[in-house]
Amino acid sequence: MKNLLYASLALLISCSQQNDPDKLKAERNFVEVSQIDTSIKPGDNFFMYVNGIWYDTARIADDQSGVGSYSFLNIPQKMLLQDILEEVSAGEHASGSIDQKVGDFYASGMDTEAINERGFEPIKPILAKIEEITDVASLMSFVTEEIKSNNQSILGLGISPDAENSSINIAHFSQTGLGLPDRDYYFKTDSSTIGIQKAYLDYLATLFQLTSTEPETAKKDAAAVYAIEKKLAESHKTRIERRIVKENYHKMAVSELDQKEPNIAWSKTLNQLGLKADSVDVRQPAYYSTLNILLKSVPISEWKTYVKAHTLSSFADVLSKPFEDASFAYEKVISGQSAQLTRQQQMAQKVDRQLGFALGQLYVKRYFNEDAKKRVLDLVNNLQKAFESRINKLDWMSDSTKTQAKEKLYAITKKIGYPDEWREYNVTIDRNKYFENVLALRQDQSSYELDKFGKAPNKLEWGTTPSTVTAYYNPSLNEIVFPAGILQYPYFDLYADDAINYGGIGMVIGHELTHAFDDQGAQYDKDGNVKNWWTDEDYEKFKGKTQQLIDRYDSFTVLDSVHVKGAMTIGENTADNGALYIAYEAFKLTEQGQDTTKIDGFTPDQRFCLSIARIWRVKTRDEFLRTYVNTNSHSPAVWRVNGPLMNFDPFYTAFNIQPGDINYKSEEERIKIW
Repeated sequence: MKNLLYASLALLISCSQQNDPDKLKAERNFVEVSQIDTSIKPGDNFFMYVNGIWYDTARIADDQSGVGSYSFLNIPQKMLLQDILEEVSAGEHASGSIDQKVGDFYASGMDTEAINERGFEPIKPILAKIEEITDVASLMSFVTEEIKSNNQSILGLGISPDAENSSINIAHFSQTGLGLPDRDYYFKTDSSTIGIQKAYLDYLATLFQLTSTEPETAKKDAAAVYAIEKKLAESHKTRIERRIVKENYHKMAVSELDQKEPNIAWSKTLNQLGLKADSVDVRQPAYYSTLNILLKSVPISEWKTYVKAHTLSSFADVLSKPFEDASFAYEKVISGQSAQLTRQQQMAQKVDRQLGFALGQLYVKRYFNEDAKKRVLDLVNNLQKAFESRINKLDWMSDSTKTQAKEKLYAITKKIGYPDEWREYNVTIDRNKYFENVLALRQDQSSYELDKFGKAPNKLEWGTTPSTVTAYYNPSLNEIVFPAGILQYPYFDLYADDAINYGGIGMVIGHELTHAFDDQGAQYDKDGNVKNWWTDEDYEKFKGKTQQLIDRYDSFTVLDSVHVKGAMTIGENTADNGALYIAYEAFKLTEQGQDTTKIDGFTPDQRFCLSIARIWRVKTRDEFLRTYVNTNSHSPAVWRVNGPLMNFDPFYTAFNIQPGDINYKSEEERIKIW
């Protein structure tokens, strides 16, 4: 945990406008030489060579599933948010102001005495509506109405650009309806999965008991819910199958859907949501075909039990402590956590999730250095130039496809730090009504999303809050986004040398740029449309190279017998491997990149590689990692370092990697796509 506090402190220092830059640079130690494990050869396991001493001594807090960089750097970020929230919640602010909404929402959630006194009273009106369901028509009416409260159960609705006409937002319906982390969890029979299945059934039964259902009946109800979910899961496409974009886009006439799936009542559902649509995209048709059948074949009493379970689960963490404890009892089996977050930590998360862009404005004012935005934009521009250079030198791509690729590359929109236009929340926040605040914010979010329908995409909109440690590429808008949260050490520091920054945020920038050309991104053109811009021969060569990467990552082991899923992680692995070369080529354009002067005993090229290993410094619980491998499109941290580096020629030279080293690959075996 100390390392995370140091990272937080580093952010505060780097954001100070009054410190002497030269003094700060001299005082910073960007390569933690004392934590390098020299007993491990770089060519055997570079992740552990750089991070081994830290890894062996780092302690994962009882209320966390992991510790370190990337997503776990959000832990100290939440500490910064807590400071803001404690401050604004203690003051008096003008009604409707950002400070009032943020402060009073936080205060309402911190009043656990009032929350616990209410028990499940706040959710009783919703449960009463469920009791009024008498047939499939009233069931679908309830399910649809709940979408307006951002509570989706059997209908997975999203509003976003049409895949074949990105200039307009349409309605997309995706497979949904499950309570376990993934469809495969309903069919696997290993001991870990069986343990998760049992924990989930216990969780559902507990929710029913907490709403006055007898224990034996509660168990039967939980089993009925699980049985419906398992039938729905049988129709779900796997995560790997969902990577093929065109096979998950089916624009269909609503009139046709009404005839084909009358029990879903598509026209009525859309009208109830205020969506005047002639057609919608049904991303996974098999799911809705199965749902249509089950709506009639499953007794309505069991469907009522199902929607009750999903409603209770949706609100469990905002009801009284017994509900919160039940939710955690299930989650800890998946995450491995042994203790819940403090109430302050929980509320920092909730405010960030539901009022994130209001809180984000307060965060940016306090902690973000505007100079960082300018510097990172320079890095992005440099990496674009380096990417263009690499495209020009590709020996497997024709000139015509290269031209298309470069047009797409330079059409990418760059978003850095925080939005140019801040999201507003049209809600009234009452300091004394936590559940009602949550519900109002959910309804506002649903209204915000539904209002996008039939309009051109808002290209100023952000899909993540400014304080979050993340980055992303959006193929529909052909944009890359780097929020303020990730613009801190170990990813970026204004006073770090170029080797550290290009191996850090440069790697992240290169990663997101490469996503525009991974197995999914490559299916979109420069305008965000699913459209083939490749020659047939070039695309076959591209698929052949990605298959090599799939096969390589399939061989990587996690937790003894558990392997990385190469086909599921191919997009992220392509981005990691491409990012290395792109960031390095951009780095070589800098003064330090062309020099050989050592700092902390390491050459510029070595420091570049050290920075790469440092940004993925992560240690997790086994339970979390097992779920991660089964559900996450990223490879585990160790393979985000060792996997790409074994294909990276400069790494071999920098650290004298030789045949016989565990991760050594001959030049012919080194996989290079971008």
